[in-house]
Amino acid sequence: MIRILGIDPGLRRTGWGVIAVAGSRLSFVGCGCVESDASLSLAGRLRQLHDGLAGVLGAWTPDEAAVEETFVNKDAQATLKLGHARGIALLVPALAGLTVAEYAANQVKKTVVGVGHAEKAQIAAMIRVLLPLSNARTPDAADALAVAITHAHHRKSHGLLSRTLAEAAS
Repeated sequence: MIRILGIDPGLRRTGWGVIAVAGSRLSFVGCGCVESDASLSLAGRLRQLHDGLAGVLGAWTPDEAAVEETFVNKDAQATLKLGHARGIALLVPALAGLTVAEYAANQVKKTVVGVGHAEKAQIAAMIRVLLPLSNARTPDAADALAVAITHAHHRKSHGLLSRTLAEAAS
């Protein structure tokens, strides 16, 4: 059995979700959000995200991690800030020695809901179906569980691709 940490990065709220995988069976372990204080500087907020995610890793001891990729929106400043938060989401599990996979938002939605442009409510509904014991109280936590589920379904092919690319580079 392995534990997978899914992360939905955001500067205000970074969602996290941990699932256990045994073969094709998925089990809910935990989920929540790490929040940053909007009154702090960007550096202060990023530190809060870092410390919060480090606490999640310490409490839930995942074996692998997966992070949702940033989508580009019309507000360049907001996209840049989201990119900073995503950097923290990638860095914390990497510093802990975990393999970190990345998945596009559309791939996460298609894996969990079956449609690449699903709404947040559809994702939350499918999380309740796939992980009946889950208690995702926010869309960010539900999205993070969806990222973890996506990694559970794609982790073997993701690992194979990474090894193939590494071999080709050497």
